[in-house]
Parts: sequence; structure tokens; C-alpha cells
Amino acid sequence: MSISEKAKKAKSASILLSAVKTDVKNAALAKIADALKNRSTELIAANQKDLRIAEKNKLASPLLKRLKFDEGKIADVCVGIETLIKLDDPVGKTLTATELDEGLNLYKVSCPIGVIGVVFESRPDALVQISTLCLKSGNAVLLKGGSEAANTNKILAKVIADATSGPASSKNYSRKGHLTAAVASKAGIPVGWIQLLETRQDVAEMLKMDEDIDLVIPRGSNEFVRYIMNHTNIPVLGHAEGICHVYVDGAANIDMAVKIAVDSKCQYVAVCNATETLLVANKIAKEFLPKIKTVLEEKNVELRGCKKTRSIIKIKPATEKDWSTEYLDYILSIKVVDSVDEAIEHINHYGSHHTDAIVTQDKATAEKFLDLVDSAGVFWNCSTRFSDGYRYGLGAEVGISTTKIHSRGPVGLEGLLIYKWKLLGSGQIVADYADGGSTGSPATKKKFTHKKI
Repeated sequence: MSISEKAKKAKSASILLSAVKTDVKNAALAKIADALKNRSTELIAANQKDLRIAEKNKLASPLLKRLKFDEGKIADVCVGIETLIKLDDPVGKTLTATELDEGLNLYKVSCPIGVIGVVFESRPDALVQISTLCLKSGNAVLLKGGSEAANTNKILAKVIADATSGPASSKNYSRKGHLTAAVASKAGIPVGWIQLLETRQDVAEMLKMDEDIDLVIPRGSNEFVRYIMNHTNIPVLGHAEGICHVYVDGAANIDMAVKIAVDSKCQYVAVCNATETLLVANKIAKEFLPKIKTVLEEKNVELRGCKKTRSIIKIKPATEKDWSTEYLDYILSIKVVDSVDEAIEHINHYGSHHTDAIVTQDKATAEKFLDLVDSAGVFWNCSTRFSDGYRYGLGAEVGISTTKIHSRGPVGLEGLLIYKWKLLGSGQIVADYADGGSTGSPATKKKFTHKKI
């Protein structure tokens, strides 16, 4: 099937999917979880093939960890699906309601975006998270994962599609007559709602499908996101790289700061919300740096520091490039700063506007940091690793947006929605109203009430 055909099938499916009932979507999600468990042997075998190829190609250890999809990862994604099932359906909610006049009511109602194309890293669990979020939010999806996970992704997409395929039933839809555009599944989900892209050329072709695809979400480096934006007319929700910071203020609790910094860096190094630069207030540096050095080196973290840092602890020198590098590895750059203002300036200049944290017992300093750091996530006395759709209670995420349009931070269910205006009348016409633009005395015209209902 060509990419154009896949996009058109997804478009057709998206129209139907937008009207699927909540209980039907939840039942389909449960079927997906069951299928993942029942076909775990097949999935793990495919993943082992990907891992062998990656090891042969000398893929870095943290990236191998991200690529791995074993029984534990399958269990994790199934827990994520169970959590997603419990969340309220975000589709069809009335956001505002206004009476324009008696018998003329305007409603702003949430609805799916339509067809979403997502290009993501070599992490098979991301495919499950993204596709199930799209299903719950009523969106069709085209998926392109990293080439290292090609075998795993192929089986995963098939398992998910198989779990929701079968004969049609009009009972699954909120309105009759919605089965003309595509064949619905035995789980109530339109066939074609999930499509897998397999090559870079597929992505290039997808970017031309602006009539069928409503949004593209690229997950990767700034350069990759810019490439996508420059090569498509489809709206792009950018998930840029994660150059995250922890700033240890002069009023920080040292033990707390060590704990937070270590978790932010080491809990899982190969993800976008792992900290890459540690900023330390000069006031506390001599006490804090030796302690953090001991703990991080025990975890085999390579430390790189500014001149001031290296006058206190013996580590490798940091270069200008280090301050703007996403390592995704056991490497951390450290800089000593004179004040919270310098920390804020550094973060806003070198960071990727993803997630940044301050550790301090001074409320005023914390509030200044939270207000002035221009990032999607700004944290006080906690790890940057909390920046995650599942941890936020959003039902996992399709990515983290560092843009300021539509959605910012972890993009969960609500980030995959837009809204439409529904106006319910009883025969009204614009010419009957004072500002209708027609001739006649304004005194004889009706006036809008604009009453909230």
C-alpha cells in the first residue's frame, strides 16, 4: 500500500473514529492490552532480532536499553493502557455554552484533531503509548519509529491493528449512518485507524499529504524538528531535544539537592527529561560539589565542569558545546553561577525550553525561577524526570511540546484535541438582528443576549 493510500485510509477512519462511543473505545483498548500479553513471545522474539542487529552496529548502551521490549516493558505498557481506560473521555465535552438569543444557543465542543503523523525514536513502548492515546482521543495515526526498532514496531502495529479488526456494527457509533466511509471493527474501531510507515522515504511522502493529515508530531533533535517544519504544509507540534537543568541554589538543602540531581540525571539517562547540565550557586559549591561528585562517579557518570567547578573538584573541562548538548548518556556538565539570575539567563540561552528545576528552601527565589525560566516544565524541589504525561496523569504522552501553540509540555489526551462550534437555532437569520447589515430601522431589529448558559 502506498503512503498516499495509507493516509487516505486513515483519513476515512478518522471521521468514523471521532464518533465512537467511550465504552467501545475502552473495550478496544482492553483488547489491545490482552493481545500484547497473549502475543508477548512473538513480540519479544522480534525485539531480540532488533537488539542483535543494534549490538552488531555498536549502538550505545543507553540506546540499547531504550530499544529493549521485554516482559517488563510489556507489563508497563499494559498498566499504561489500564490507566488510560480509567480516564474520562475527552471527546464531546462542552467547553463553553452561550445563548445568543432565545432559541439560538452556541456550544464550543471538544473533538479529535483527525489524522496525526508521529515520527518517534527507537523505543517500541512509545508506539503503544502513542497509538492508544490516539485511539482514546478519537484520532487516526500514522507511525514512524526509529529504524533500529523496525522488526518490533512491525509486529506491534500488527498486534494492535489485529486486536481491533473485524466486521462492522452500527451500534458502536453515537449516530447512525456513520458506516459508509470505512468498515468498522469487531472492537468498534474503524479499520485503517493505525498505519505504520517503515522508511525515511515514507516520512518524506507523508509530509506531502496535507489534504489527509492534520498534524505532524516529530520527536527528536531541534535540527530534525526544523527539517520537518521546513518540508511540509501540515501543522507541526514540535518535540525538540531535552537539554534540561537542575539549579542548586545557595539556600538549598544539600542532601535534597544531591538526591534530586542524581535522580534527574541517572534514573533513566536516555530520555528527553533527564538532566544534562547542573548549575550550582557559588555560595554552596564548595560544600555541594564534592558530595555530588562522589555519588555520580559511583554511578559511572562522566563529569565535565567549568573553570570554577574544576577549582573545587577534579573533573574534565566543559566546552561551550557542552552547555547545549543533549547527551542521553552518563555524562553531566556542571557550571558554578553567582546567582539565580545567572542560572535563569544560562537556562534560557542554552536550554531547549523542555524542563528545568530549582532546589532551594527560599520561596521567593523559587518563585522567581518558576516565573522567569521560559520552559514547558519548571519544577521546585523535585526531579526533572517527573516531566511525563503518565506521571502528570494525562494517560502517557505522544511527546513533549516545547512550542507555545496549541499544547505545551507533555502532550496527552487533551493535547490531541481541538474544538468545534455548534450553533443550535430555531429558524433565526442574521438579517433579523441589529448588526445584520441589512436595511431597515435598528429599532425594529432583534439584539443578541450573549448570555452564558
